[in-house]
Amino acid sequence: MNQLERPKSIGLPLTLSIIAISFSAIFVKWSDAPASILSMYRMCFASILMIPIVWRKREEFKKIAKKDWFFLFFSGLFLALHFVLWFGSLKLTTVASSTIILALQPIVSLVGGFFLFKERTTGSALLTMGIAIMGAIMIGWGDFGLSQESILGDILSFLSVIAVVGYLLIGQSIVKKVSHWIYSFCVFFFASFVLAIYNVGTEVAFSGYPAREWGIFLLLATVPTISHVINNWLLNYVNATTISMSILGEPVGATTLAFFLLSERLVSGQIVGGLLVLLGVFFFLIQQKKTNALKKVSIQ
Repeated sequence: MNQLERPKSIGLPLTLSIIAISFSAIFVKWSDAPASILSMYRMCFASILMIPIVWRKREEFKKIAKKDWFFLFFSGLFLALHFVLWFGSLKLTTVASSTIILALQPIVSLVGGFFLFKERTTGSALLTMGIAIMGAIMIGWGDFGLSQESILGDILSFLSVIAVVGYLLIGQSIVKKVSHWIYSFCVFFFASFVLAIYNVGTEVAFSGYPAREWGIFLLLATVPTISHVINNWLLNYVNATTISMSILGEPVGATTLAFFLLSERLVSGQIVGGLLVLLGVFFFLIQQKKTNALKKVSIQ
């Protein structure tokens, strides 16, 4: 990881990232548009909003090799799959049930990082990860649906986890070559392109949505997308597993927001689970900080 310009603390940007991403499920729940349309316009508008910044950094495009364009495309493909699958999940089940499945992301990321980059972790890190995952399970346990529709929503959410881990693992390598702004823009653009092709192929309408829906498209392109930009920047300093671990805070934020904004029930077990998630994430990040510090000392 890049240690030369490492921020003094990653806690603040990770906290902002969790708060921003927690609104994503709420916006999707508010919308009546198809999941693929929500995903496409989110990525399309996000790409457009980034153009002024990207234009100032356009020289960085020359650093992207041909093979890197290949990886950027597949990163965008994985991100597109993540959004369409997860948004589809939210159409079928509750916020708590859908976001709880995201708790499996660190495990999938850890497995992927081990096989692709030979990354290893410590027993204490695994323990704190387990505590956080246990808490996330408690958040959504009472809302796991028994109907076929809810079960399908759970399956879609799990598949979205696999997709987003693929997106993060690819980004872990590419952001070392270009800035996170260029990486984010390219991936968002490719994701919107893939989703547009999908919508054309499935004959989903591109227009005809009320003003309220367009407002939700724009909100999705700004508020939760900030989280992706922050996470892509953090990939310069931490690995995909650490990013995935911090995302475990999303079930806490999303479930709390769903309670106040969507009137979805929140039981005592979910509150306790939320506290476990926060504790698990907190101690995991402390452990990662110590591990990175030891690596830095050993290199010196």
